[in-house]
Amino acid sequence: MKYSPFFIIVTLISFNVMAQSSNEPQELPYYEVPDYDKVEYTAGTVTARLIDGLGFRYRWATENLREEDLNYQVTDSSRTIIQTIDHLLGLSRVIVNSTLKVPTDFTQKQPKLTYEEKRIETLNNFKNASKILMTSSVIEDYKIQFIFTGGESQYPFWNNINGPIADAIWHSGQIATLRRASGNPMSKKVRFLEGKIED
Repeated sequence: MKYSPFFIIVTLISFNVMAQSSNEPQELPYYEVPDYDKVEYTAGTVTARLIDGLGFRYRWATENLREEDLNYQVTDSSRTIIQTIDHLLGLSRVIVNSTLKVPTDFTQKQPKLTYEEKRIETLNNFKNASKILMTSSVIEDYKIQFIFTGGESQYPFWNNINGPIADAIWHSGQIATLRRASGNPMSKKVRFLEGKIED
């Protein structure tokens, strides 16, 4: 069954609104990496797991950031943590849009969001992309599509892996490093190998 882009966008907005209605951090995606019993190794499931690992890292790298953390930067010419979060939000939109088979349109003005709203949308974008990929046997259909003021461009999903996905992992690690330098290190309960939180 094919869904129209309008239906998909409305569904995602509804999901995001429901996620924002709760203040409990455990209700955000990626408190832990989801368990998958008897999942076959396919292009879709492996890529979904890669995004789940990214979501888990992003979730905990951005957990309980203070205002001074968000504004922290190593040098005057480097990104602050909140600017890195902005970049990650953009990357998450490219990733999820490719799985929804809709272009990322840079001609459209994006609404201003708070730090928490950016975090919620980014996590939900990762989660939604993972869900689609987990049940997909053919991922060649999920191309990256861009719309610019001067035209359009398109890349195969292959470029999503070495591009936005790898870049998002990279920048999640930067946030973890920057927050430590800012005096607010990430929780020591995070177990990346297991994808779990220590009791």
